[in-house]
Amino acid sequence: MTNQQLRLSVGASAGQRTVAVVTGVLVAAVGAAFVLLPLLAGGLVRRLTGPGDGFASYEEARDLPPGMLPPALRDSGGGSEGPGPFLGLCGLPFVLLGVYLVLRVLRTAAWLDGSRVRVRGAIRSRTVDLAIASIDSRSHGEMAVDPSARAGRSPAVVVSDRASGQRVTIPLRGMGLPVLPPSELRALADAFAAGRPGAEPSAEARALAADLRRLADA
Repeated sequence: MTNQQLRLSVGASAGQRTVAVVTGVLVAAVGAAFVLLPLLAGGLVRRLTGPGDGFASYEEARDLPPGMLPPALRDSGGGSEGPGPFLGLCGLPFVLLGVYLVLRVLRTAAWLDGSRVRVRGAIRSRTVDLAIASIDSRSHGEMAVDPSARAGRSPAVVVSDRASGQRVTIPLRGMGLPVLPPSELRALADAFAAGRPGAEPSAEARALAADLRRLADA
């Protein structure tokens, strides 16, 4: 097993990244427009969503007797903002969704350094030592299945740090490929098979390493 850091070929292909980025930007732009509309066109929004008052604020009607003031101004003593600004908040989820989609497709990456793997997602990175990690029981079963027959599911290995319990998902899909290149699959297999210092790897680690090598040779 080499100690040189290896960047795994995880993530989307160039074409998929382009589509995802364009989609994310459009979704975020629509959400931002919905948020900014009440701020840039508050008067228009108030007329569309509230009663049609002839005055925008109490200042414009200060010379009128109280009995002639519109009900909204007479009750509040000032301008009524209406529901417009609050309706604009409905666009925030779309802004966040678009930004998350762009970050996820651009930032997703993984590196293998010896037996330690670091997986970076849209927001944060997680690192775990594969030689001593706890392996999700579903990972071994999924590795035994031909990845091309998973009905669109991306192959992955899920491991947990034994000390912190932090779960890390290692994607096994290559950029534009059904799985990672053989050399990277074998490097992952070596990391799982390294075992604890001075101890043999666990049975599940050996089984998963064998599955990864079998997948690399397929």
